[in-house]
Amino acid sequence: MRYRTLGGTGIDVSAYCLGTMMFQDGCNSDHDDCARIIHAALDQGINFVDTADMYGQGETEEIVGKALRGHRDDIVLATKVHFQMGEGRNRSGNSRRWILKAVEDSLRRLNTDWIDLYQVHRPDDSTDVEETLSVLSDLVHQGKIRAFGCSTFPAEEIVEAHNVSERRGLGRFRTEQPPYSILARGIEASLLPVCQRYGMGVLVWSPLAFGFLTGKYRKNQPIDLSTGRPTIRPERFDPTIAENAAKLDVVEQLVELAENIGCTLPQLAIAFTVAHPAVTSAIIGPRTMPQLEDLLKGAALTLDDAALDRIDEIVPPGTNLYNPNAPLPPRSLTDTALRRRPLTDRAAA
Repeated sequence: MRYRTLGGTGIDVSAYCLGTMMFQDGCNSDHDDCARIIHAALDQGINFVDTADMYGQGETEEIVGKALRGHRDDIVLATKVHFQMGEGRNRSGNSRRWILKAVEDSLRRLNTDWIDLYQVHRPDDSTDVEETLSVLSDLVHQGKIRAFGCSTFPAEEIVEAHNVSERRGLGRFRTEQPPYSILARGIEASLLPVCQRYGMGVLVWSPLAFGFLTGKYRKNQPIDLSTGRPTIRPERFDPTIAENAAKLDVVEQLVELAENIGCTLPQLAIAFTVAHPAVTSAIIGPRTMPQLEDLLKGAALTLDDAALDRIDEIVPPGTNLYNPNAPLPPRSLTDTALRRRPLTDRAAA
């Protein structure tokens, strides 16, 4: 396993990061089996583990915490904050009030005294970014976190956050965690260049494109919308939808490319993401041991220029064949009040 420095922090992390979202009720709820998968990943040189408080409403952090006993000093541990935890108000978001509570809960569940990388899971337009950066900086000074980053932030909000950090003398986002895959290359246009400009580490999620690049879903083959990932977002898999039909056409071309190279489609997909110079680590999220073993077999796969050129022909650079952030459209699009002046103020004269 190769190691890369994480966003100028001086922390070395493996080019594969073990994602743990599948370790929870409804996915893999066998805590002992999850621990075996984590230990197998560590044995193969992965030293970077990513989780979040909202995965299983804390269950995943507890699984990770138990599995890392005796390994903590050797592991770079990342978790996230933002989404609703439990019932009631003020139990989500990026406010000082919530982050101070959430970090203590994560530390307890993870059975650790510190978090190496604490990430803001999504933007929060109800909280001034200065408020968020201020509390995160305080947590670094207190030794509860070593560095902090963001996840699925648009490029313009990353730029704003860095400007605020500089003006106010606050710590800055050291990493960004965006979705990135052969089918969702939109971040190549501006987000990745922005991260490079600021020297940020980049951890990419969903390199298998929400399961489309696993090889499980193929053209002219029945797709069961009642099990697995299709139950979460069936509209992303229904082959009668033109967007999905286009993805299936691309999958066939990528399968052919993978066969010519001598690898599996998932191995091809992940090798593509780590080949980008802006990407520090690709998050792999196996649910089972065989899935982990297959992905690890592709760790040494090097895609030559001919292979990358062929991928560029199939899906041009900067192109999204689907919107990986579709579940979370910004308020600037969904809130009409942000797009329309009051009725009495709309005319120019």
